[in-house]
Amino acid sequence: MNTTAGSGPTVERLDVSVYTVPTERPESDGTYAWTATTLVLVEAVSGDVTGLGWTYGPPAVASVITGQLAGTVTGSGVYDVPAAHRAMSRALRDTGRSGIAGCALSAVDIALWDLKARVIGLPLAALLGSVRPRVPVYGSGGFVGDGLRQLEEQLRGWTEELAVPRVKIRIGESWGGAPQRDLDRIHLARQIVGDECELYVDAAGAYSRKQAVRVAEAFADDVVSWFEEPVPSDDLPGLREIRDSVTAEVTAGGHGHDLPYFARMADARAVDCLQADVTRCGGITGWLRVAAVAEAHGLEISGHRAPQLHAQVAAAVPNVRHLEWFHDHVRVESDFFDGVLDPAGGAVSPGASGAPGLGLTFKRVDAQRHRTG
Repeated sequence: MNTTAGSGPTVERLDVSVYTVPTERPESDGTYAWTATTLVLVEAVSGDVTGLGWTYGPPAVASVITGQLAGTVTGSGVYDVPAAHRAMSRALRDTGRSGIAGCALSAVDIALWDLKARVIGLPLAALLGSVRPRVPVYGSGGFVGDGLRQLEEQLRGWTEELAVPRVKIRIGESWGGAPQRDLDRIHLARQIVGDECELYVDAAGAYSRKQAVRVAEAFADDVVSWFEEPVPSDDLPGLREIRDSVTAEVTAGGHGHDLPYFARMADARAVDCLQADVTRCGGITGWLRVAAVAEAHGLEISGHRAPQLHAQVAAAVPNVRHLEWFHDHVRVESDFFDGVLDPAGGAVSPGASGAPGLGLTFKRVDAQRHRTG
């Protein structure tokens, strides 16, 4: 393991690879449809220790990592992840921190934190300092293109087989063009999961402001407690207007890439719970900072998708609500990594195994058939 005087081991290189995994069937939410999921993996190497990080996004993310970030990080101290984060942010000045560049920075930052924890020999949650031994999760899927039988199978899998007491389905079909079908699916979901389970919905920004209020009034009898992105997440006045008009909690933030985005959302009182995605918002470093912004505004934070990456950092913040057990990413992460967490009972226990870092081992041979770059 290479070292520099006074700074300990250094990052020797970043290896980047791209994997595209077809979905089990076409998937869609209110505003987007997809047939495959692309994972961009970063392996940060120091001697015989390798840290893992990844994001979900287009293959172009890999080009940003190799072309703009790898040279910035190589040679940096393994223990100095915040310094590497700042250097990467500065390297992206002309590119911009949002979108593809934000995903690239996030994947590298996660890999560096995993590397640091592995070098020290601690689970990442222990390195960061755990607040709680278990982190609640909610089952997430219920795509708008799924048939009623598929919806029922998925909901029963979470609530009956895994005993997860909170679930989320997608609504807003065809950019809000099928509100009655949305309401029918919500009603069916409530019948399937029973009265004790929390029921969430995610419109992916499909509705107009007044339409979102009307839909929320119509699903009030089904006791929906979480209304995610009823309008586009950049419409802060709209989110605030809806939040003031409905009984369900209004949430958003999963598409944010930088700290000012989350500060604006919190300052506008646009949400009841702030969401942040560790694969987009600046990695572990960024997510910790977003959690602090949320706490300063009296808000909780929820991890958006990528559950195996969120679990360790979620255990280390006092104001975490839960993390999203997103069907698409659960499937990919379970196929690609050994050591994945078990959500049975509605919570996961990050770091309980004692395995260092994220506690995951990349199944390179299994993943190879999906490699595209």
